[in-house]
Amino acid sequence: MTTSGARLGCDYAGVVEEVGRGVTEDFKKGDRVAGPCHGANAVCHEDGTFGEHITLKGDIQIKTPDHLRFDEAATLGIGITSTGQALYQNLRLPLPDSREKVNFLVLIYGGSTATGSIAIQFAKLSGAFVITTCSPHNFDYVRRVGADGALDYNSASVVEDIKNAAHNTLQHALDCISQEPSARICPIVDEIIKSINDKVSNKMTIAYTIVGEQFSNGPHCIPAKPEDLEFGKMFWEVMRALLARGELKVHLPNVNPTGPGLEGILRGIECMRAGKVSGSKWVYTTS
Repeated sequence: MTTSGARLGCDYAGVVEEVGRGVTEDFKKGDRVAGPCHGANAVCHEDGTFGEHITLKGDIQIKTPDHLRFDEAATLGIGITSTGQALYQNLRLPLPDSREKVNFLVLIYGGSTATGSIAIQFAKLSGAFVITTCSPHNFDYVRRVGADGALDYNSASVVEDIKNAAHNTLQHALDCISQEPSARICPIVDEIIKSINDKVSNKMTIAYTIVGEQFSNGPHCIPAKPEDLEFGKMFWEVMRALLARGELKVHLPNVNPTGPGLEGILRGIECMRAGKVSGSKWVYTTS
């Protein structure tokens, strides 16, 4: 949901050209950086990463480890942010560097997506037993990043398959697909869930709240959430340390699969809408 003139793009990797006066992180010109961005921002059109020069909220970016290529770092932005908000802000799992570990099962619905593969790894680092859903041709991939079990999300019996795999002990689940049908029912789904089982709760996350500023989401005004900005600063630093120690694998990048530049990006978006992207993150060079 956006307005005419708003720049798209939420993920990137690049080199610092200038550091704003209000940035508290120790960045300097020439640093290799990556992180999230509020693309398609109806309030601030210059936000977004589809361009050669971009502006970003400095305090939620990280210096990328030397061993990480630009195309690998470009896969992180929204996937890391969504994982942090979902698993740790909302579901309250203990952080990977915490002495506390969980001993329950977590379902990651859509484990071969950019967010899903990151969420699997974080859930495992927090001690969870992880079941995921994806297409069968991605079963090996999700197991490599840590899933304990993989189920076909297209199977007519997927609900029963999940119940059987979880032995009816499922406590936490994260939907990483959230396509249009999911979004359409979000306003009423919590009421429905509560009417069926008042012990089950549904929570939603919008990664853009990490910026800590008010924005518009279609007809809705989303208020600034300073606590999400503070959480984002902390969580991206946790992630940076995991990357530096080699404890976190990035999602598979596929560079310029439909050609470089903005025209290639537009063709890639059409492929995504057609369901042709699976098991990798399509990354584009802009120059």
